[in-house]
Amino acid sequence: MQNNFFKYQAQTTQFAAGFEVEKAEGSYIFGKDGRKYLDFVAGVSANTLGHSHPKIVNAIKEQTDKYLHVMVYGEYAQEKPVELCRLLAEATPDPLEITYLVNSGAEAIDGSLKLAKRYTGREEIISFKNSYHGNTHGALSVSGNEFHKREFRPLLPMVSFIEFNNEKDFDKITEKTACVILETIQGAAGFLVPNNDYLIKLKKRCEEVGALLILDEIQPGFGRTGKLFSFEHFGIVPDILVMGKGMGGGVPVGAFMSSKKIMETLSHSPKLGHITTFGGNPLIAAASHATLKEVLESGLMNEVDEKEKLYRELLVHPKIKNINGKGLMLAVNLGTPEFTLNVAKKCMEKGLIVFWQLYRNEYLRISPPLTISKEEITEGCKIILEVLNEE
Repeated sequence: MQNNFFKYQAQTTQFAAGFEVEKAEGSYIFGKDGRKYLDFVAGVSANTLGHSHPKIVNAIKEQTDKYLHVMVYGEYAQEKPVELCRLLAEATPDPLEITYLVNSGAEAIDGSLKLAKRYTGREEIISFKNSYHGNTHGALSVSGNEFHKREFRPLLPMVSFIEFNNEKDFDKITEKTACVILETIQGAAGFLVPNNDYLIKLKKRCEEVGALLILDEIQPGFGRTGKLFSFEHFGIVPDILVMGKGMGGGVPVGAFMSSKKIMETLSHSPKLGHITTFGGNPLIAAASHATLKEVLESGLMNEVDEKEKLYRELLVHPKIKNINGKGLMLAVNLGTPEFTLNVAKKCMEKGLIVFWQLYRNEYLRISPPLTISKEEITEGCKIILEVLNEE
C-alpha cells in the first residue's frame, strides 16, 4: 500500500511519512505494523472527539439509511443541516444567527470574503502578517506568508497586511476597507494569542470605519480552548464567523456565519452569490450535529483548562524554550526546525504522533482530541521528554 500511495496519490511534500493506517479509535491510531500510536495531533485539530466516536459514527449510519445527496445547497429543507444551523444559532451570541454550510474551512474563507465585499460594496481587504487561512486562491490571497504563495501569483488584488497585536497599524483600516480578517489565535505562526484587549480595540476600529470583522475560528473552534469559539475569551463578537476542521469530528466540512441582514445579500443581485453542490450534505451535517451536540452537552469544555495546565506542568525541559497557545492548541518551541522535525520522528518511533507548525517549524504542535484523558496526556509527555533527553 505504501508503494501505491507514493505512486498514485499526489503528495504535498517530498517527505510524506506514508504511515499505513489500519484503524483509529479514541486517542489512538493503529498501524498495519501491529502497533498503536497515541495521537497528540487529532488530524490537525479536526478530530474533536477523538477517532471513531460512537455518537458520530451512529449519526452517519442513521443518515445513510435515509438518503445521501439530494440537491444542491440551499434548495431543499433537510433535517440534519437545519438542526445543525439551528443549534449553532442557539449556541452563539447575537448577531450571529444564520449559517452557510460549505465543504471546507478554505471555502468558508472564500465565501466570507465575498460576503463582506457584497455587503459593504467595498473592495479592500485587510489581513495579517504570518496568518494562514487555507490554500484556495482566495484563502491564499489573505494568508500572510509570502514564501508559501509567491509561486501562485497573481492572487486577489487590494489585500494589505498588518501586524498581529500591533495597534499602531489600525490607521491602515479605513472607509475603503470591506473587511478585516484574522485568526482569533494565529495558527501556523505558532499559536499566538491576542493580548492587551487587542480584539476589542480592533473591533472598535472596524465599527468606526464601517468595515466588517471576520474571525477565522477554523482551528480554535468547537471547544478547543475551553469555549465553543475562542473569541468568547476576548470580549467581542465578529460580524462574520468562519469555522471548519473540528466542526465535523473527522469529516470534511466548513461554514461561515453572520446576521441575517448581512447573509441575505448573497441571495440576490446577483442570485447565487455563493453556491456549492455538496455544502450542507446531510451525511456531513449529521456528523457535525452529533459533534456539536456532544461538545455542548458532555462537559468536555470544562476540562480543557486542567488539561492545558497538565501539559504545561509536564513539558518542562531545558530544550523547551517556551509554549504558546491556549487550551488544547499548544505550540512547543524546540529552537530549530531541524531539531523539531527529528523529535517528531523519534516520538513516532516510540508510539506518539506529534506534528509541527506550518510556518514556524521550530514549534511542535500539540492539538489532541478534547476527549484525551489525563493519563494519556501524561503518557505522551513522558515520551516527548524521553526523546528530548536522548537527543
